[in-house]
Amino acid sequence: MAMAIAVYPTRMELLKLRQRVGLAQRGHDLLKEKVDALVIEFFEVVRRIQEARAKALEQLSAAHRALLMCFAIMGTLETKQASKEAKRELQVEISTRHIMGIAVPTVEVGEVERNALMRGYSLRMTSSVLDEASREFERALKLLIGLAELEGSAFAIARELERTKRRVNALEYILIPRLKEALKFIVMKLDEIERENFSRLKRIKAMLEERE
Repeated sequence: MAMAIAVYPTRMELLKLRQRVGLAQRGHDLLKEKVDALVIEFFEVVRRIQEARAKALEQLSAAHRALLMCFAIMGTLETKQASKEAKRELQVEISTRHIMGIAVPTVEVGEVERNALMRGYSLRMTSSVLDEASREFERALKLLIGLAELEGSAFAIARELERTKRRVNALEYILIPRLKEALKFIVMKLDEIERENFSRLKRIKAMLEERE
């Protein structure tokens, strides 16, 4: 059977190979611990996502109910006109932070909930129901931004988890078995060489005894 790793059957190579096996095993154990920690962190983020999504959907429902009330009281055309006049700018700053060495997105926004004067539409031509609908959608937007941040973290952790699992599998099923097979090959060859040397010495000793 052809060896997957080219080795020379020497004592020095045997020592080097044993060190490599030990390092590979320690690396495997550390990565396995990292996988376990990442799994725990991933499911914690998923739990927070589920909670955040439920709150966001509930808030969106409240916002749409307020909008329907606005349509009913102000009228559809007047509400749409006011929405065109509203200011849409929102200061968003996206950066990163680290969880267990993984860069995950962080979203920082300016003031999402604004007072009626800051929204841009005419207060004289609109009703307070528009203010209420705007406020509900602003609250929903704030929750959705938080949800997006959590989902970004989950994707980053999932990618790192997949990469780490591939490295663990490569060590566990490919590199370490090959190193151990090479180690076994060297030990077998050294034993064989030792037996041959022993037999040779016995023959030499026998020849010397015959000459005497």
